[in-house]
Amino acid sequence: MTLRPEPAEYAPFYAGYVSLVPEGDLLELLGQQPGVLRRVAATVSPDGESRRYGPEKWSVREVFGHLGDAERAFAYRLFCISRGESAPLPGFDEIAYVTHSRFDSTPLDELVDELADLRSSSLAMIRRLEPDDWSRAGNANGSLVTVRALAFILAGHVLHHLAVLQARYGLGESRNTDA
Repeated sequence: MTLRPEPAEYAPFYAGYVSLVPEGDLLELLGQQPGVLRRVAATVSPDGESRRYGPEKWSVREVFGHLGDAERAFAYRLFCISRGESAPLPGFDEIAYVTHSRFDSTPLDELVDELADLRSSSLAMIRRLEPDDWSRAGNANGSLVTVRALAFILAGHVLHHLAVLQARYGLGESRNTDA
């Protein structure tokens, strides 16, 4: 289990992602997320892959493609900072990245496979971290961030988009709210 990062370990923008990560084994959660994403994607008909819930909103394919982009960006930051990089790391404009992607012409199952491969690579790196590596800090997108926070951001970002896929696209498992 990895201790939850303190708010000073990441930019305020990421607080929502970090807060979504439940208590427990972070590495287990990171390892389970590709399976959850596969199950969600399996519920989407081929016609539904290009569905948008509103004008100017991403299609289902674009959401999954964005998850891959973010996995690359956050894992790269985690890699660099864990290795002691002192140079500031750039941000990324997720809207521009999706705009310049070819996600809408890529079948959803290919995007999910790619995302699972990316997560597998991220996990291989994260599992080799030594205890001191988790607290290393660097600068990404103009803000201080620790390796620990980036691992939580990886997990929380996926949880955020799973919630969006459920609430806005009607995909995924519904939660029983009859308490």
